[in-house]
Amino acid sequence: MKLPTDVSGQELIKALVRAGFVVNRQRGSHVVLRRANPYARVVVPDHKRIRPGTLRQILTEAGLTVEELLELR
Repeated sequence: MKLPTDVSGQELIKALVRAGFVVNRQRGSHVVLRRANPYARVVVPDHKRIRPGTLRQILTEAGLTVEELLELR
């Protein structure tokens, strides 16, 4: 499945919240989200468009696939 290139920071944060993450804190334009079980912590830049490499790394840290992200969007 191809990685979407039009994902904003807010869209990604909403999708991660649906996946069980909670917003832990924010510093500047970076939002830190955590999930207790299984434990995961991700940092999402609150930008208009997240670069593909950054998005792929966030998905890896969150333990999500591209298909799961598209379902949560």
